[in-house]
Amino acid sequence: MTAYFLRRLRQSVVLLILVTIVAFGLMHLAPGGPEAVYALSPGMRAEDLQRIRASFGLDQPLPVQYVKWAAGMLTGDWGRSYRDSRPVRDVIFDRIPATLELTVTALAIAIVVGVSLGVLGALRQRSLPDYLATIGAMVALSVPTFWFGLMVIFVFAERLGWIPSGGRETLGADFSLADRLHHLIAPALVLGLVLVATWSRYTRASMIEVVNQDYIRTARAKGLGERRVIWGHAFRNAAGPLVTLAGLQIPFLFSGALVTESVFTWPGMGRLFVDSLGYRDYPVLMGVLVVTALLVIGSNLAADLLVAVVDPRIRFR
Repeated sequence: MTAYFLRRLRQSVVLLILVTIVAFGLMHLAPGGPEAVYALSPGMRAEDLQRIRASFGLDQPLPVQYVKWAAGMLTGDWGRSYRDSRPVRDVIFDRIPATLELTVTALAIAIVVGVSLGVLGALRQRSLPDYLATIGAMVALSVPTFWFGLMVIFVFAERLGWIPSGGRETLGADFSLADRLHHLIAPALVLGLVLVATWSRYTRASMIEVVNQDYIRTARAKGLGERRVIWGHAFRNAAGPLVTLAGLQIPFLFSGALVTESVFTWPGMGRLFVDSLGYRDYPVLMGVLVVTALLVIGSNLAADLLVAVVDPRIRFR
């Protein structure tokens, strides 16, 4: 496994470099730039815009800009935001806790609800709960996240007043766990329920394949309780594909968080990315992309290694 880990680690480093090159190139080749925001100011002259480009280092060749940026990232100097001159590292690290709070809660909701529905569907195939779970999964996969979030705000915040319409905490109030949960529940449910469909379908298919195996019938014949048979034997052997699914869903989780954070004005990295796009804040955009890429690549690598822990039959070469 050590050799496999080192090989995957090398591949991950190469992948990260390629991602940063492509993202850096596309970002700087897109029309407009940070100086376009200043161009809207009255009295702004062409020579003023040129000085702004020079101060940002945008007048240098693109490969030189990338090498300087990459060298800064490796030495811990992520640059400064074009918007307010704050260090990019501080800007991003201030937003990471909010994003992790949202995504971890949403993933926990998706796993608990999705796995439960999937196991229920596998044990009661073609029953009413199974059909309802299938219909619900199709609906969840078809509904856009932003529309779902807006409807939740309209119904439960505007009409019923049960939840806040946005934010992470009540402005001006002291920290309270109840207040934080009150603000978290809506965006976490919106993001998590969208992922429930995938978890329930994968769990159902994996469990159906396992519950018909001979060793499950043998366990029942030995007099083991049904709960122990299902969760101790069947689900444990069906969990291998689910561990892989967890790693594969991390990218979708972050992309969904980008939309959810924008709809609910949640102060995380997703909203920071959207705001930085409007200001053409290249250093912040690249910093967010690098952090997200590291989390996605790392989670996929961890998922691959955990598969061997869950299923001892798997051996890496």
